Amino acid sequence: MSVNKIVLINKPSGVPSFRVTSAVRRKLNTKKAGHAGTLDPMASGVLAVYTGNAARFIDLSEDEDDNKKRYVAGFRLGQTTDTLDCEGQILDERPVSVGEQDILKILPDFTGRITQIPPMFSAIKKDGVPLYKLARQGIKVDVKSREITVYSIKLLSFDGRDGVIDVVCSKGTYIRTLIADIGETLGCGAHMISLERTLSNGYTIDMCVSLDDFVNGDESCIHDADFAVMKYPRANVSSAQERLFRNGGGLFKERMKIKDDYYSKYYRVYSNDVFVGLGILSDDGTLINPKCIMT
Repeated sequence: MSVNKIVLINKPSGVPSFRVTSAVRRKLNTKKAGHAGTLDPMASGVLAVYTGNAARFIDLSEDEDDNKKRYVAGFRLGQTTDTLDCEGQILDERPVSVGEQDILKILPDFTGRITQIPPMFSAIKKDGVPLYKLARQGIKVDVKSREITVYSIKLLSFDGRDGVIDVVCSKGTYIRTLIADIGETLGCGAHMISLERTLSNGYTIDMCVSLDDFVNGDESCIHDADFAVMKYPRANVSSAQERLFRNGGGLFKERMKIKDDYYSKYYRVYSNDVFVGLGILSDDGTLINPKCIMT
């Protein structure tokens, strides 16, 4: 099996993202693998693992829709924790006197372009050191706020204390922080009790298989490298053009056979029906190699 693959795993809760990547690396017998969009160990859901040269497509997309994330998150009102989730130490407990309508009333305030401060228990680095390592040492540092976009928040359920929300947001959004901020606005505090990512990098949860099923031989989640870039038009080139392209030479667009031609910044390049790599359209109208070559 070619090692240039994309593997879509429904990461189980309690398993770190790097361990899923290691399992994929062993199963496909490849040394090179990386995942797109880390999930906290307690979180489950979509984790795309790229192996071989397919890893060059991680975070390639500049398309807003492809960069959207979607989460189903459980929350508990009345308690705050140091990690902003249920795995941390309880810092504060307050009575809960709000109802479903109170929550629905404030959710619009947390949609659109907003700012949030990432949690101390996160992988963001300060002077090269992950914040969670500093937090475990009791060291507090100033963390800069960042702008994020929350496209929508839906309240799926609420029983007077615990609830579930469905959030569509930009990458870089911390759902733990979002829930904590909502809790503070409600006046009772809150923390996250569960998290499932249902959309990431354009891949949905129903495209994934469980880690156990993958390890036990389910190959339905394994895709060729060009699966990540299928939205771009296809350019068929000759063997001579392929050699030129691989060596960094520019290909004139009008000399290529373009399928479903429309303006695009990127083009999928094939030779003899084999995916060569991704080309980028330069200012002079030639297609050049942006180092996204498969072999």
